[in-house]
Amino acid sequence: MRVPVRWVLWDVKDTLLKVRRSVGEQYCSEAERAGLKLPAAQVETAFRQAYRQQSTLFPNYGRAQGMDSKVWWTGLVRSTFVQCGVDDPALLDKLANNLYYNFCGPENWEVFPDSNSTLKFCIALGLKQGVVSNFDKRLEGILRGCGLLTHFSFLLTSEEAGVAKPNPAIFTQALVRCGVQASSVVHVGDHYVNDYLTSRSLGIRGYLLDRQDSHGHLDVPTKHRLQSLDELPARLQQDTD
Repeated sequence: MRVPVRWVLWDVKDTLLKVRRSVGEQYCSEAERAGLKLPAAQVETAFRQAYRQQSTLFPNYGRAQGMDSKVWWTGLVRSTFVQCGVDDPALLDKLANNLYYNFCGPENWEVFPDSNSTLKFCIALGLKQGVVSNFDKRLEGILRGCGLLTHFSFLLTSEEAGVAKPNPAIFTQALVRCGVQASSVVHVGDHYVNDYLTSRSLGIRGYLLDRQDSHGHLDVPTKHRLQSLDELPARLQQDTD
């Protein structure tokens, strides 16, 4: 006999919401306010390089090295602009702090059109919902500003958990909060390894969100793949796996 679904866990970035403009564009806008004119493509390339380096040296916001996410992100912003030729320490500090706070609220985030309605439908089905996200402590304020926070019984970020997806320990912590067995929990996310494979390795019913309909991972059965969140309620009601 199938165990009924009791909880739905959600990834956030690129599942429920996305950045409004590319990082390069947003960093360039802040630089322009400070009197700098930088090409967006150059800033985007510098950001990606700095992000890779920062993530390698200090994974999960440097938690293991005693850092917090603000120190991690402001360091990343400084490194990005240094690569673009900015060398004024006071200006680098200003850019870093402004950009950190720019991403604290809803202004730079866009909720996908199918997010709110799907979250509401899950609640109407009597399901509880939580978040499991490789995100930092700003997430609560972002979700509140985007009008999504009230849908969730808990938020578990990688900064708080001390581990990040694809480490299954973050899902283990989430299951403790749910207080039910893994087979009665669904997880929805857009990342094949972090969200789909890792959740399913623990017996959670993982669904892979593939908004571009790329079918890049042929081992994911059609019934585990969503092109839109609008498809989720019917899957939950069918209760198939």
